[in-house]
Amino acid sequence: MCSTLEVHINIMNGDDLDPNESEFVEVDPTGRYGRYNEILGKGASKIVGFDEYEGIEVAWNQVKLYDFLQSPEDLERLYCEIHLLKTLKHNNIMKFYTSRVDTTNRNMNFVIELFTSGTLRQYRQKHKRVNIRAIKHWCRQILKGLLCLHSHDPPVIHRDLKCDNIFVNGNQGEVKIGDLGLVAILRKSHKARYVGKFIRFMLMMP
Repeated sequence: MCSTLEVHINIMNGDDLDPNESEFVEVDPTGRYGRYNEILGKGASKIVGFDEYEGIEVAWNQVKLYDFLQSPEDLERLYCEIHLLKTLKHNNIMKFYTSRVDTTNRNMNFVIELFTSGTLRQYRQKHKRVNIRAIKHWCRQILKGLLCLHSHDPPVIHRDLKCDNIFVNGNQGEVKIGDLGLVAILRKSHKARYVGKFIRFMLMMP
């Protein structure tokens, strides 16, 4: 019979693990986050990562710099958005852990929260019979996240809010607003104005 100390040692040493499996292909400069070679979803840019400090899986997102940086103004906007994402702390907004620029490969790396059930669109495609009570529960969570964004100083508007940008932890009934790369920070006024297309929530599949 194993003692508590023996169990602790076994966990720390990773007993019964194949040393050739689960190796990181990249580690961030702090040594905290590691990236595996496992893609999240078909055609996705998010890769499974691991937070060694907390012992949790994360999503490691890689974006080519030349895909969205065409001018110095774009770079400044990028850094502003990164700073913004780090300040947004809410239960219904995707967690943003860290970011860094890989100048060698010209990549921007984001480490964000990993969701067990994908997007709300994928979740609804999988679960077609959903009671209105559950849909109301999702809507309340989305509205709480929006309230946090719109109450920010300065206010933040997502501008691309749809089921593809709302993420689900299905085992907890938890939904969060994500993919904030298109947010608009209204610097000139404390009054938020929507200047994009009309937001529609596609909670009911056609």
